[in-house]
Amino acid sequence: MKIEAAFATLPLPGQSESGDLCLIKRVGKGTLIAVVDGLGHGEEAASAAHAAVGALDRYAREPLIDLVRRSHDALVGLRGVVLGLAYLDPQAATMTWLGVGNVGGVLLRADLGNRPSRITLVANAGFIGAEPAHPTTRSVPLALGDTVILFSDGIKDGFAESLVLSNSPQEIADCVITRHVKGNDDALVLVARYAR
Repeated sequence: MKIEAAFATLPLPGQSESGDLCLIKRVGKGTLIAVVDGLGHGEEAASAAHAAVGALDRYAREPLIDLVRRSHDALVGLRGVVLGLAYLDPQAATMTWLGVGNVGGVLLRADLGNRPSRITLVANAGFIGAEPAHPTTRSVPLALGDTVILFSDGIKDGFAESLVLSNSPQEIADCVITRHVKGNDDALVLVARYAR
């Protein structure tokens, strides 16, 4: 049992650097995934996103709530960020996730007999970097073949219906970034699957 993960990203047209970054990191027996969106776009947004991702990477073994605090501390003097975090634990067959701000997340079930067939990440309002955020985590069962998608607000809602879940995580990420980008912001999509 393992987690397969891939991502695709596209900066705002005319920008050389994206303020949307991600992290895919093996932690213990599971995998931490994160999508971080620096407020705005361009160099300042990218600096904030890099600082937050650096903190997530450095403290990846800590609980998700603590990772939000670590990201907040890393953003002193920088723009804020919004983020989505998930820890996929194949051994426990669970995923714990949280979101702060306008990031999206969806868990798509491989076995449609598992109800609900789709679970949406409900992010907490606000952003990280101003006042400390106090998000709540949610844990959900994870079954073989389930696909988790985290995405920044540069991606249009409603893309999940058009996905072919038999495709690889990279093919799914590439499809979303090719067909479902708003075009007025940086965009990033991260796809992770609980696989054999």
